[in-house]
Amino acid sequence: MITVYGIKTCGSVRNALKFFKDNNIEVEFFDFKKETPSSDKIKTWTQKSDINILFNSKGTKYKTLNLKELNLDENGKFEWLCKEPMLFKRPVIEFDNKVLVAWDEDIYKKTFL
Repeated sequence: MITVYGIKTCGSVRNALKFFKDNNIEVEFFDFKKETPSSDKIKTWTQKSDINILFNSKGTKYKTLNLKELNLDENGKFEWLCKEPMLFKRPVIEFDNKVLVAWDEDIYKKTFL
């Protein structure tokens, strides 16, 4: 099963969900606005993908929390991701014991079609 983690108002998440729907690929959706992934789940993601890719340092939440001033290391980024799922670069796609982060149509085509 493929799980898409994100928020429905995010353009990249909408693109990913549309890609899966258009290609008749069934997915589960995990809404970061309603739930926070467990710290164990996040730890697994950081083992399968670089935390610097998972951590969105260009987003609104990062800026409103003034996290740039903290100059976070990997542990600091991990702690913030556990507290605030809106800091994830979206979508996070979990499939076949792998993790894919962000929207890239070419990569999705190569990976899922």
